[in-house]
Amino acid sequence: MHTKSSLSTVGLLRVLCTWARLGVVTGALLSAASGRVLAAEPEGYDVVIYGGTSAAVTAAVQVKQMGRSVVIVCPDKHLGGLTSGGLGWTDTGKKEVIGGLARDFYHRIYQEYQKPETWKWQSQESYGNKGQGNAAIDGENRTQWIFEPHVAEKVFEDYVREYEIPVHRDQWLDRDDGVILENGSIDSIRMLSGASYRGKVFLDATYEGDLMAAAGVPYHVGRESADQYGEQWNGVQTGVLHHEHHFGNLPPISPYNDPDDPTSGVLPRISTDPPGDKGSADHRVQAYCFRMCLTDHPENRVAFTKPDGYDASQYELLARIYQAGWDATFRKFDPIPNHKTDTNNHGPMSTDNIGFNYDYPEASYARRREILREHETYQKGWLYFICTDPRVPEDVRNEMNRWGLAGDEFLDNGNWPHQLYVREARRMIGQFVMTENELRKRRPTPGSVGMGSYSIDSHNVQRYITPEGSVQNEGDIGVSTHGPYEIAFASLVPRRDDCKNLLVPVCVSSSHIAFGSIRMEPVFMILGQSAATAAVHAIEDGVAVQDVSYEKLRERLIADGQVLKFDTPAGKGLDPKQVAGVLVDDSAARFEGVWKSSEANTPFFLHGYRHDNKVGDGSCRVTFRAELPAGRYDVQIAYSPNTNRASNVPVQFGGEDPNVSVRLDQRRPPSVDGVFESVGTIDLTKDQMAEVTISNEGTDGYVIADAVRWIRTD
Repeated sequence: MHTKSSLSTVGLLRVLCTWARLGVVTGALLSAASGRVLAAEPEGYDVVIYGGTSAAVTAAVQVKQMGRSVVIVCPDKHLGGLTSGGLGWTDTGKKEVIGGLARDFYHRIYQEYQKPETWKWQSQESYGNKGQGNAAIDGENRTQWIFEPHVAEKVFEDYVREYEIPVHRDQWLDRDDGVILENGSIDSIRMLSGASYRGKVFLDATYEGDLMAAAGVPYHVGRESADQYGEQWNGVQTGVLHHEHHFGNLPPISPYNDPDDPTSGVLPRISTDPPGDKGSADHRVQAYCFRMCLTDHPENRVAFTKPDGYDASQYELLARIYQAGWDATFRKFDPIPNHKTDTNNHGPMSTDNIGFNYDYPEASYARRREILREHETYQKGWLYFICTDPRVPEDVRNEMNRWGLAGDEFLDNGNWPHQLYVREARRMIGQFVMTENELRKRRPTPGSVGMGSYSIDSHNVQRYITPEGSVQNEGDIGVSTHGPYEIAFASLVPRRDDCKNLLVPVCVSSSHIAFGSIRMEPVFMILGQSAATAAVHAIEDGVAVQDVSYEKLRERLIADGQVLKFDTPAGKGLDPKQVAGVLVDDSAARFEGVWKSSEANTPFFLHGYRHDNKVGDGSCRVTFRAELPAGRYDVQIAYSPNTNRASNVPVQFGGEDPNVSVRLDQRRPPSVDGVFESVGTIDLTKDQMAEVTISNEGTDGYVIADAVRWIRTD
């Protein structure tokens, strides 16, 4: 946790600014006092937005729609952040919960792709309708969720032009002395250029949370422990292997220069530090990368070249990964229009630069530039290595040489993305902290101002050496939220004692693991609009942002098309509230190993069930727990039957120490209400925690985990 920093020079500078306006001191003296160039008089606006992300633009549009003045002040030259910076394969989750200006953005993207001139390198017919919204849902407001970077940037620029939003670019906040506080509120902010801006309410719409931090608002960097907020998936995740970003499907790979000699030294890009205990807190941050826009269209392809500072030894581990049989290099070359890709990280050593970003969130501007250059060199070197190194399989080298950078993207940056994918930096500690318990509906969320629905997704955080002497990635998480979830207004708001006129729609108040889902670009647009609405209400009512009327806010958000609540459509998931006994859904269970979510077969509870992908190797376990009064209980397991299910699912159940073992045939239709199958009874002599554990040890089909209930029979 980080708390308020000293602003000891601010009072002096404030006095000097006042004297300068009165002519008592000169601008030169004022500049000398601060060590920076200062503006004598700040520009004044109702709302000042710092940052140029997608959230910043939707926030500014909303302020203008509500009749107030606004300015976007940002270090960026290009608006839109990741949305215009290469992330064109949108992480949408359930599109029905994306409303308001976010949906309008994707509608405008659709409109751009109805113009013949947008299809320069490919016909619209050959691309088809990939990534388009449902006409039955959208009607005339059709959406498109897959797009090229320059098209997204055009839409953002169209917004600021249409709404006449002033945008002051290449303006870097003076993070040491540039936030002027008065009576617990921000009076004005000053840039390193000397430009200064006064506002009634401020929004920090940066990925880094620089304004929030400079204002002294507390925040967190890294992972909290699992215990801090009572979560399952926070903290260090040793032993957890979810996606294919690890080494789990490959033979053990040695981390040593001489594979057979631990004394020979460790390969580059592998940490020798201990990874930490499972569930413990640490300072580490999930990996960053650039979302590259590549093409295999000869007329638009810019060949990969050797970057300055290239060192082939940095990729020795990648060579060993190929030699071990890895063959999924091109699996995340996701196709976007005009024969291009949004290329994302995939595999045990891919575009994510694991372990080289830990100091980025709080680093100086100069240090961040170094980190950015290191990431660019690493990623360009990764491409060049695959193209040229003889240890890479020939077919992979040949295929990679078909690709190159898209020549009509990022024209002022050598066709390289201008935005580093800062998946996570600072996270505010605000009035309310979003955790996985809210995302997975274990607890209600107060005061919804928008919804998310993408899975909880953290990329790898570190690459370490196991006790057995092999290399392993850690931190990769992919966990279902089991449907859309609400995001609290209070998670956008600092605590009253920290700041009364600041809202934070990007570095929201959330745990690391909850941020893994909230951090999606459509959600940032949603929260930007909602934060801006609250800002205007605070101005209109003359109150602190903490005192904005939620009922008034809710009414306006709904009127503007925001989706604040989503119910499972009738006929989909069963409602546990309508079931007798004590029922625990899989969303509240504790899982080990790789489980996949599905709704392929009914019936199921809430938003689907899990299955083990038919591996039958004992790697998957799930435990359902419930606090029960003393008594006799019939223990029942819910599953959707199918001929491809396992006929021999191991089940253990009992009190705190499961003491009964049975085998459950999940091919056979459940005998209780067509949903549950009884596996036996337990007698509890005292109030205690009852448990049911299901595993896939030696199973002969898909193992299903949906829900468990205990029916009292005495």
